[in-house]
Amino acid sequence: MSKTDNNELPILLQFALVIIGAIGLFFILYIGKAILIPLVFALLLAILVNPVVNFLTKYKINRVVAILLTVVATLLLFIGFMYFITSQMAMFKESFPEIKKKFTEIYGDGIALLSDEFNVSEKQVEGKIESSKDTMMEEGGGVIGQTFLSLGSLLAVFFLIPVYIFLFLFYKTLLLDFISRVFDNARHSTVVEVLSESKTLIQSYLVGLMVETAIVAALDISALLILGVQYAVLLGILAALLNLIPYIGGLIAIMLPIMIVLVTKPPIYILYVIIAYSIVQFIDNNLIMPKIVGSRIKVNALVSIIAVIVGGALWGVPGMFLSLPIVAIIKVIFDRIEPLKAWGFLIGDNMPPIGEQFFKLRKSTKKSTK
Repeated sequence: MSKTDNNELPILLQFALVIIGAIGLFFILYIGKAILIPLVFALLLAILVNPVVNFLTKYKINRVVAILLTVVATLLLFIGFMYFITSQMAMFKESFPEIKKKFTEIYGDGIALLSDEFNVSEKQVEGKIESSKDTMMEEGGGVIGQTFLSLGSLLAVFFLIPVYIFLFLFYKTLLLDFISRVFDNARHSTVVEVLSESKTLIQSYLVGLMVETAIVAALDISALLILGVQYAVLLGILAALLNLIPYIGGLIAIMLPIMIVLVTKPPIYILYVIIAYSIVQFIDNNLIMPKIVGSRIKVNALVSIIAVIVGGALWGVPGMFLSLPIVAIIKVIFDRIEPLKAWGFLIGDNMPPIGEQFFKLRKSTKKSTK
């Protein structure tokens, strides 16, 4: 075996182990999503509200009581928010027959337009549309069924997450002591550094995300109110929530007001909505996100998009929400472990000068050959 083979073999073996390990990890994440999703959500929320518990215990309040008060307050805030969204959706439901009627009118006008444009009868056009609709319904039936199952699971998770949050906060010292026992004393300083930085990262990121969501919701609602779009408050809040899905949510969010405008306003308002949402997205991407959220998460756009897609494939919509903070924590860990620092650099957004490393390598190679 040549010297080159001896050098390459460990690299190939390491690459194979990484691939096998990644496949095994993704498989575990996929089959265990029903258990892992509420646990991860609860862990992030527990880290977020931990300062509140510390604040209450500082004033001599029993720790169990402080945890219970914090969890109940968080739960009440969530219930209040969901009640507000539900009331807004109830108003939308009352107008649904009118919207359905206008969609039917647009549907009829569209068939007539296609019939004139392609010189075919309206029955033929309608038959093609109906056959396509039946195919879509058959293919989408499973998706719709899965969606309702997901909603049912979400209700079950809704009762589990507060319990998990309480237990994470109550057993915080036990969990930290367990982590200290897993690693030897020589690595304790690195472990403490990773835990401390991860905690600060999650807290600042989630707080920044809530501030960003509130600002984007206010901007979207204001834009829709100025344009006189119905259900501006509901559409603005939904758009802001969808915006939490990096890079993809904003594209989905714009479709909701367009559908409403299509049946309630002249067609020119579709252009107005697109312009208004584009302005809000520009402000968010260039001003709000970098200042409030972007400074906390040092992950480049390429890795973020891949993480969102992988998270969606593994855990659905919850995976899209959780993908960015999980990748950010992974980067913190990689940056503290010497063999993984290159991967941490790859995840990060520190862009080196073009070709700098390559030309340094070329220069050192030329010197060695001389």
